Amino acid sequence: MSEQDLLWEIRDGVGWITFNRPAARNALTFAMYERLAELCTEASGNAAIRALVLTGAGEKAFAAGTDISQFRAFSGPEDALAYEARLDRVLDALERCPKPTIAAISGACTGGGAGIAAACDMRIAARNARFGFPVARTLGNCLSMANYARLAALIGPALVTEIVFTARLMAAEEAKAVGLVSELLDDQPALMARAEALAKLVAGHAPLTLAATKEALRRLRPRLPEGQDKDLILMCYMSQDFREGMDAFLTKRTPLWRGE
Repeated sequence: MSEQDLLWEIRDGVGWITFNRPAARNALTFAMYERLAELCTEASGNAAIRALVLTGAGEKAFAAGTDISQFRAFSGPEDALAYEARLDRVLDALERCPKPTIAAISGACTGGGAGIAAACDMRIAARNARFGFPVARTLGNCLSMANYARLAALIGPALVTEIVFTARLMAAEEAKAVGLVSELLDDQPALMARAEALAKLVAGHAPLTLAATKEALRRLRPRLPEGQDKDLILMCYMSQDFREGMDAFLTKRTPLWRGE
């Protein structure tokens, strides 16, 4: 990973994490996921950091999921299981970080990027934001059960089912209406100004109260037995459909799904 792919800065007690691949709509490499987990751990032990803001470079994307080229190296079941395990571990590190986390979303917030935003404590968005998991249209893979559970807790299982089945992207106004984001801003400059003001606001509040609240809410979610979703992950990632979806995505054509 280039050090420029994920930027890290601390300003006035606020840690700023920026996904910085605008030419690729800030799609994440595996190394970027690992760096995100490292920064969450680092922030957890740094008393000088009182809040975190996660955002994407430019106006077009918060993060458009995982860089699809990363999947070309998949050769067996262990690759698929390791990938979803990595995402679960990274998002768990983000959720367990005792510092308040704010996702400032502009443009596309999809796939792994949407998973990151969902794992943050608060989400604010520019009016051009779009949120979703269009895997039924693009790659033919699936989410881990931990991801499904997190999303269901945020917006309810019926809406999770609908947006995954239709592969549509939720507009910013709908995301606000269903409580996925708490505020809408007119454009990216307004979004970033509000993110800074909000981060400074929560950074000034009692840190133990905030840490206890976010951990209590995390514990309220049902705990899933480890490995319960292995069969589902392998069914999708080891399929011919997944290979077809990946090739179609990279060659910019419509995939031909066969259900096998």
